[in-house]
Amino acid sequence: MLIKLSIVVGAFYFIYKKLTENEELDFPLFLQFLRENGTFSPKTILFLMFLSGFNWFLEILKWRTLVNSFQKISFKNALEQSLGSLTASLFTPNRIGEYGAKAIYYKSRQRKKIVVLNLLGNMMQMGTTIVFGIIGLIYFNTKFELPIDYYNILRFLVIIISIVVLATFGLRSKTFTVKGVSLPRLKSFIKTISKSTLVYGVLLSVARYLIFSFQFYCLLQVFGVNASYLNAMMVITSMYLLASIIPSIFIFDVVIKGSIAVYLFSIVGVNDFTTLSIVTLMWLLNFVLPSLFGSYYVLNFNLPKTEQDEC
Repeated sequence: MLIKLSIVVGAFYFIYKKLTENEELDFPLFLQFLRENGTFSPKTILFLMFLSGFNWFLEILKWRTLVNSFQKISFKNALEQSLGSLTASLFTPNRIGEYGAKAIYYKSRQRKKIVVLNLLGNMMQMGTTIVFGIIGLIYFNTKFELPIDYYNILRFLVIIISIVVLATFGLRSKTFTVKGVSLPRLKSFIKTISKSTLVYGVLLSVARYLIFSFQFYCLLQVFGVNASYLNAMMVITSMYLLASIIPSIFIFDVVIKGSIAVYLFSIVGVNDFTTLSIVTLMWLLNFVLPSLFGSYYVLNFNLPKTEQDEC
């Protein structure tokens, strides 16, 4: 019980520190602005919360779909595992704690499969972010001629190609592992997942992306930013692409997105305070709020019964 309580207290402490000691955004000023801004009507707040709920509904449905490829679980189980692991991983680098948090919901012999499924789900979401982000960044650069350092881009591509080449040689080794799972076992397990499950997972990832990017657009409108949906998405998709490729501690993800968003939105004439306020609200709505619900599941978590317990 002490460990579970420590996780919840630790998550809340990091949230508090992030909000109260944010050097980029004065949180008391932010709260005052929200109180004085009449555009945040109960109807608007409910709609924004509905979008957050729908966003997590799709993520929970994706997790249930992936796990059902080898073991049937209910939506309630998927809900508990998704929100509980969010709370437990909130302050870990790149949400790495999510892998272990979801795995402990299962028996030891199943945990490697859960790790692989979680990796697969994250890859689907990352792939969606990259595809939309590249399209948005190309359109953004075409319209505004961003000050791009092509030399650094070339150097980055050389590094990436080198990593891919080295990884290719590494993949030929039977001792190569991904998240502790050997490559042959990884390949054989992925082959057991039906194509329909994989396609459905990708579609859910795309739907999630469209929902939370639309939520960002709605907040732009609430803050009085007059921008067409296409132009706003151009900046939003570019922001998520650039933020996703920068390693970070997840609790500071709002800082990274804030810095990138300030730069990108300043190009289209949006002031810094508005941009930082929207990024903070997105973080509160889509991560802090669900983690509050997730804390309930963390506190009520029980290890699964082992084979000996069942006998």
